[in-house]
Amino acid sequence: MNHLLRDLAPVSAAAWEEVESEAERRLRTYLGARRLVDFRGPHGWERSAIDLGRAEGVEGPAQADLRVQRRQVLPLMELRATFTLERRQLDDVDRGRPDPDLGPLEEAARVIARAETAAVFHGYPAGGIHGITARSAHRPVSLGSEPARYSEAVASAVQMLMGAGVGGPFGLALSSDLWAKVVETVEDGYPLMEHLRRTLEGGSIVWAPGVDGAVVVSQRGGDFLFDSGQDLSLGYLTHDAETLTLYLEESFTFRVLEGDAAIALETAGTD
Repeated sequence: MNHLLRDLAPVSAAAWEEVESEAERRLRTYLGARRLVDFRGPHGWERSAIDLGRAEGVEGPAQADLRVQRRQVLPLMELRATFTLERRQLDDVDRGRPDPDLGPLEEAARVIARAETAAVFHGYPAGGIHGITARSAHRPVSLGSEPARYSEAVASAVQMLMGAGVGGPFGLALSSDLWAKVVETVEDGYPLMEHLRRTLEGGSIVWAPGVDGAVVVSQRGGDFLFDSGQDLSLGYLTHDAETLTLYLEESFTFRVLEGDAAIALETAGTD
């Protein structure tokens, strides 16, 4: 038995499989940030910090021939999203029901994925994470209010990155509002999405709830590092005769290794 305590949950193997499959489907959709950065791990729940490869001097005994230093590490941050399911929905899985109501799980997946994405792109200082936009060495580029200008703004951002010696391909993270506008817009007879893909030199365009506006990043590798301790996992909390309380949990940290490799795109009215 591990810390997730799943063996204590009154859930059949078939029901666990259904819950896990649904969680995986939802998280695959929501976890946009991971498609644009380098992912390392998972290192395991017991991993508490990442070695930064640096040391800092600390006060030691007053001896001229003695130097004291402390290794620098970056602690991992834990996220947990709790949700409650009706036990009868899970019991019906054993009866062959193909569509149990797992709505609370979907919402928990959305919440934890949004928090992860926001930490990657905009930081979580209390957790030791300084996000991509905070570490960017470039001033944000204005997208404007009209989708017809998006191609021009993205092209400008790509040119700025290349001018700083940063190569492609380039990725684009879009807030929910901007994603909808891009999908719906046609420019010069072609979908705006196709224009953007050509500008990005084959990089990924991702729907990333949790991003404010949009962000262009290099996908050449080595610039943004996501360190996973425990990857997103399902755990058991408690139950009664009618309900079962579970949670999604992960531990991670994130570092920007090259601030020149990203540019924020700003516009009013994004989420």
